[in-house]
Amino acid sequence: MAANLTTVAISTRKVIRYGVLFILLMIVARVVVGIGVNVYTAVVPKPTAAPTARFGPLPALPFPKPNQELPALTISVETTTGTLPTFATQGKVFYMPGYTTNLFSFDNALKKAQSLGFDGTPLQLSETLYRYTSERAPATLEMNIVTSAFSISYNLAANPSPLAQVPPVPEAAANLVKQLLSASGNLPEDLSTGTFDSEFLRVEGQNLVQALSLSEANFVRINLRRREYDKLKPVTADPKKGTAWFIVSGDSDKAKSIIAAQYRYYPIDEKKFETYTLKTTSQALEDLKAGKGYIANLGINKDGNVTIRNVSLAYYDAETEMQFYQPVFVFTGDRDFVAYVPAVTDQFYGK
Repeated sequence: MAANLTTVAISTRKVIRYGVLFILLMIVARVVVGIGVNVYTAVVPKPTAAPTARFGPLPALPFPKPNQELPALTISVETTTGTLPTFATQGKVFYMPGYTTNLFSFDNALKKAQSLGFDGTPLQLSETLYRYTSERAPATLEMNIVTSAFSISYNLAANPSPLAQVPPVPEAAANLVKQLLSASGNLPEDLSTGTFDSEFLRVEGQNLVQALSLSEANFVRINLRRREYDKLKPVTADPKKGTAWFIVSGDSDKAKSIIAAQYRYYPIDEKKFETYTLKTTSQALEDLKAGKGYIANLGINKDGNVTIRNVSLAYYDAETEMQFYQPVFVFTGDRDFVAYVPAVTDQFYGK
């Protein structure tokens, strides 16, 4: 009986010993395999899925024509790292649903105009464009009754009283603008949650020029910009202006509080997008040098000698209705130079 117990004890110890060794071997093997997988992944990265591109060939971006004659550019690159940055090889292109007219377009536009302070009888300028006036101020509003895009112009020569007022601080002016847009049904979510920036302005002769501080300013311009899509900021044809911009006075009368404005907003369906191959930064730079980009702001570079300091990716937010929200390379340089180059490779653009 004692011999049997000894045999059982020996066998039990062997089972435990080999069991522990097996477990240790399994742990070591798992660690080794994990390290091997990580090394392989680092050396041989997972191939990128092909772009979906189900929108088919894309229309060219609607860059406006230059408002001045541009010199031949000689471009050099001097970034902080001494090299061009690299970005993802693919990017999202979002669908932008279009507008359609309906039986209520005129009535809805009339209500929007009235909420903005324009209660005069509208004058039809074209099939979709109407001009509205204010009975309390020498101002006009021109609105597209289908898209709700509008512009405001105030005649300071006819009534210069807003010049006598101290303009509001930027935060208060931005709140005023958002309240006006919200009341007129023109403050969509991606504009409401976007960013804003401001610029102080003063009257000099017949022009508005930049003022250094609030105390020197007659007005403050508020630029509303969309929120980021796919972690990329929006840019407009004029880098200094937003998707919507308003020049605000300090007059307490709502009819005299907006001296000028432009609202060009077109909706984006963020759930409906396709991926497209993007150019490399060096390819985009070559396109810019070849004159295939858009000079958004020449700045003080009339001699054509431009030094690029930074390159980034952004989405182009046009002043005209677009079918797709597309990415662009943004080149910024010395003396306020800004240029855009379409980021999607040329093969995906229609002829």
